[in-house]
Amino acid sequence: MVIKVFLASSSGSTAIKKKQQDVLGFLEALKVDYAPLDIACNEDNRMWMRENVPVEKKPTNGIPLPPQIFNEESYCGDYETFFDAKEDNAVYAFLGLPPPPGSKEAKEAYLLENGPVENGTIVNGTDDAEDEENLEAEEENIDDDTLKREVPMEECNGDEHTEEVEAEVGGETGEEAAEEKVAEEKEAVEDTEESLENTKAPVKEEEAQEEAEDEEAKGEDDQPVSEEEEELRQLEEEEAPEEEEEEEVTEEAEEEEDE
Repeated sequence: MVIKVFLASSSGSTAIKKKQQDVLGFLEALKVDYAPLDIACNEDNRMWMRENVPVEKKPTNGIPLPPQIFNEESYCGDYETFFDAKEDNAVYAFLGLPPPPGSKEAKEAYLLENGPVENGTIVNGTDDAEDEENLEAEEENIDDDTLKREVPMEECNGDEHTEEVEAEVGGETGEEAAEEKVAEEKEAVEDTEESLENTKAPVKEEEAQEEAEDEEAKGEDDQPVSEEEEELRQLEEEEAPEEEEEEEVTEEAEEEEDE
């Protein structure tokens, strides 16, 4: 694939000349093969460029100005789009060329397609020796204490350690030990409840005795009076004044006799 750059060698515009030099100088720096095509001295080049530039990319007057860049028959863009691609480190994508291995654009393209790589980034032909050095440096920074971490006794002995523990406990399995622990806790709760009941018993007896005495006193006060008793009480109240009158009459009679 050949990159075609359409130029105007005899252009009187300083701006156009500067843009053309900028494009050619950057392509040479990237070591990209290109073919400069002069539209000032070759009418065929000028007509081909005007016909193959897309309509939407042409200016309002319909005449595109150089430099115009093509990849074979495919249109790449003008100076403005080339400049934007250069600022975004995407010139190879702009030209329709694969980025060379190890270039910044190649790394970015790889990351966009595959995402970041853990434990060192290896991108399309990067130096393997450099990656190995980075990995070795990371390993050297690891703390020796972390590498020499003691393995717990349970992990070392495995099932043998479990059997020893069971033997010390008396052959009990984990489930039996758990059941025994639950039974002990239940017994402790029952003892606590029993002691609370014993503490409350005297208080309840005293309360019951007081309630009984109150009921008896209330019964005496509220005991109903029969009709006969009520009549006797009225008769007694009526006879009391008569007896007093008789006593007064008797006293008067005695006084008269004495006189």
